[in-house]
Amino acid sequence: MSAVAAALPVDIHAVGDADYALDIAPYSFEVSPHRFIKTIAYNQQVPGPLLRFKEGKPVTIDVTNHSSNDETVHWHGLFLPSDVDGSMEEGTPHVPPSGRQRYTFTPRPSGFRWYHTHTFAGHDLKKAEYTGQHGLLFIEPRENPGRYDQEFFLALHDWDGNLFGNADGSMDPIYEVSTINGRTLGFGEPLRVKPGQQVLLHLVNTSATEPHWIALAGHQFRVIALDGNPVPQPQLVSMLRLSPAERVCAIVEMNNPGVWVMGEVRKHVMAAGMGVVVEYADRSGKLQWQQPNNLIWDYLQFAAPGPALPSASSAIEIPLVIESKFAGHGAMDKWMINGKSYPDTETVALTYGQRYRLLFRNKSSDDHPVHLHRHSFELRRFSGQPETHGIRKDTVLVPANSEVDVEFTADNPGLTLFHCHQQNHMDLGFMMLFRYA
Repeated sequence: MSAVAAALPVDIHAVGDADYALDIAPYSFEVSPHRFIKTIAYNQQVPGPLLRFKEGKPVTIDVTNHSSNDETVHWHGLFLPSDVDGSMEEGTPHVPPSGRQRYTFTPRPSGFRWYHTHTFAGHDLKKAEYTGQHGLLFIEPRENPGRYDQEFFLALHDWDGNLFGNADGSMDPIYEVSTINGRTLGFGEPLRVKPGQQVLLHLVNTSATEPHWIALAGHQFRVIALDGNPVPQPQLVSMLRLSPAERVCAIVEMNNPGVWVMGEVRKHVMAAGMGVVVEYADRSGKLQWQQPNNLIWDYLQFAAPGPALPSASSAIEIPLVIESKFAGHGAMDKWMINGKSYPDTETVALTYGQRYRLLFRNKSSDDHPVHLHRHSFELRRFSGQPETHGIRKDTVLVPANSEVDVEFTADNPGLTLFHCHQQNHMDLGFMMLFRYA
């Protein structure tokens, strides 16, 4: 690890008879010069410690809760039993205030994952995913063919949220501060690189509600994985889009020496702090930024080549119609799946080994990053596009007034939560459960 290590998550070591320990506790940190944010975090750092596991090697993690709220840790993107996945809706025991919970599991699949709180916030924008309770997790593959000279793990987050009224009178969060690894642009250590290096970037959007667009001035990203899963066709792109909970792994060839900005493309979000300095060895001077003109992102550019085969005739279709319900002036909208809000949404029974096709029908005017716990799914169709195949994710953005189809195999029995990964949508009804034995 380079000199940037001080600004990045660090590994934690064995404690007692557990392999790792996480402490949930109040934490105040300096986000920019003389500006402090009070939050809840893991191990007194933001983001939480970088956990590196070996694929297939069991681990034990002790989680101690020093906060005043019931807590749980969700191991996002892992194929785990329901009782350790980290969702109380699935039956994972919570960690009470002053209590401790032990998680023991065998990590899989390999790739870039993350962990975070999975609790209710409602109108309190100092709780749940609005806090600093997020950390980075990488599962080392049994065989690692990747070639790169240096890697960095980067967490995007938004802070100090307030509810803001829309034109229709409903409320949504807006934020005063946006960061990469808990620091605003220019505060803290830069990412230090050398000419000719192949640098692997692991980015995750840990924001409770906001998508982010990221560019690195003077360079391009070669995207090699989405949500930790290798893509069939790596591509060079000028910017990345990450909706809440999405991850992108990309290699950047360091072929343009200078002092550059990597940060949010939208000017008002960069002005709130979301950026980090990328500094070549033996270079100094004024930061350089090149403003992109367009926001362009398309999952399908990474799909497997050639036409997709029709969906297997054995795949059972499950329509999931997404709608909002105005809850009144000064309130956040309520959300419904097939006309019902959680906890009244249907609990759909699945059959082990069966292939299912989830038909997301977004009839609302909001985009939704939807997440399926304990499984990954294959992207199959977007509105107005031919069938696609080969891209595996656990979170996908379903744009407003559009349709998206994904497929997965029911191969991990137990209660399985499906929800929008926007905290305010999840809190107000956008959740449902699948079950199978």
